[in-house]
Amino acid sequence: MTNPIPAVILRYIEGLKTHDVEQIASTVAEEMGFVTPVKTMTKPQFVAFIGALYTGFPDWHYEHDPIEIRRDGIIAVRWYQGGHHTGTLALPGFGSVAATGKKVQIPPHYFFYKVAGDLITEIRPDPVPGGAPRGIFEQIGVAIPPL
Repeated sequence: MTNPIPAVILRYIEGLKTHDVEQIASTVAEEMGFVTPVKTMTKPQFVAFIGALYTGFPDWHYEHDPIEIRRDGIIAVRWYQGGHHTGTLALPGFGSVAATGKKVQIPPHYFFYKVAGDLITEIRPDPVPGGAPRGIFEQIGVAIPPL
């Protein structure tokens, strides 16, 4: 018998695909961490990043392979994502980047999710060259990406 995919992951994915920042925020724990090799974003930082992403890339889109549940309980999703930088990308604590019109296509890579109860407690993208979130900034020409 296989473990069912936690409902919170399905709600999170739906929020990503519909750009529903409030729905995304409702799926992550207050103490969640979005862990990158450079820094760990808190929930408020992560939610601000997602909102800024959708403003800077109104056509940002997501596709994914079948969701995997690993033996250690980690949920793994291999994402395909990208969009056109047609709006201002403004992150709190980092300068604004005016629209460049550049198309960004992130290489396919895994994001790993930890779930406790009915909330996501950790999101950890696989640190691949050009991967999200850093690759977004690299592809629009930001010299020193913040993430």
